[in-house]
Amino acid sequence: MKIAVTGATGQLGQLAIAELKTRAPEAEIVAIARTPEKAASLGVEVRQGDYTDRASLDAALQGVDVLVLISASEFNDRVGQHRNAIEAAKGAGVHRIIYTSIVKADTSPLMIAADHKATEALLKDCGLSYTILRNPWYTENWTAGLGAAIANGALVGSAGEAKVSPATRQDLAEALAAVASEAGHENKIYELGCDAPFSLADIAAETSAQIGKPLPYVNMPKDDYMALLSSIGLPPGVPELITDADVHAADGWLLDESKTLSKLIGRPTTSLNEAVKAALAV
Repeated sequence: MKIAVTGATGQLGQLAIAELKTRAPEAEIVAIARTPEKAASLGVEVRQGDYTDRASLDAALQGVDVLVLISASEFNDRVGQHRNAIEAAKGAGVHRIIYTSIVKADTSPLMIAADHKATEALLKDCGLSYTILRNPWYTENWTAGLGAAIANGALVGSAGEAKVSPATRQDLAEALAAVASEAGHENKIYELGCDAPFSLADIAAETSAQIGKPLPYVNMPKDDYMALLSSIGLPPGVPELITDADVHAADGWLLDESKTLSKLIGRPTTSLNEAVKAALAV
C-alpha cells in the first residue's frame, strides 16, 4: 500500500512522515513537496507536487493508494487548491483521502473553518473513501510565543476564561499516521483534542511555575489584540484569523472533550506541563 503525504516539508508533514516510517516500509511512503529538494532528508521517495498545479498532482499521485491531504498553508483559494488534489487523486485511482480539517468544521463560525467545511463537502461528494481529522488548534500556536510573553511580562490573548483543547503537532502527526496505515477508518470523521482542556490563564500559570516568577494572563479586547498582532509583522490576514479564533473560543468552538485523539494514538495526549517545558527548552 503506497501512502503519499502532501505538504511534506511543513511542520506537520515532516512529523507525519517520521511516524509513518515506524508503521510502514519506507518504500511505501511518498513525500509530495512543492520544492522536492527540501524533502530530501525525509528518507522516503519524494515527488514534486503543487496544490496550484493540477498537472503536477496528476503525476505525483500515480500508484498511490492513500493520500494524506494536509490542508494548504497559503490562503489564496484554499478550496481550489484542495479541489485540485482531490480531483487528481480520483483520476490517479487513489482509494482513500485523509484530510486535516478543523474541530467542528461543519458548524464552526471561525473564519478559518469555512474553507475546511467546503473541502469536507468536496470529499464527501468525490466518490472516494475519506477520513476527516478535525484537528484542534495547535498547542504550539500559543506556546511558541512564551519567550516573548516572558520578555514582555505577560501572556496576552482574547479568549477570556474559555477552556480550549489544543494538541501538539506530534500528537496529531501520530493520529495521521495511525489512520493512514490502519484499516477501519474509511468514511469516518474524528473530532480531536487533548485529554485535559485548559485556559490561556492556565498556560500562564504553568509557565510561571516552571520559570519561577509570575507571568499573568492579560485578556485584551478584540480590536486591541488584533492591532497588537498586526504590529509584530504577521502576514496580512493572520492577525484577524488568530483573534477570531480566540474570541470564538469563549463559546466553546476550540473545545473537544471526546478524547478521540488519545484513543487513536494509543496513549495520553501531551500534557500542558510537557508542552510548556518543550517550548521553554527551545
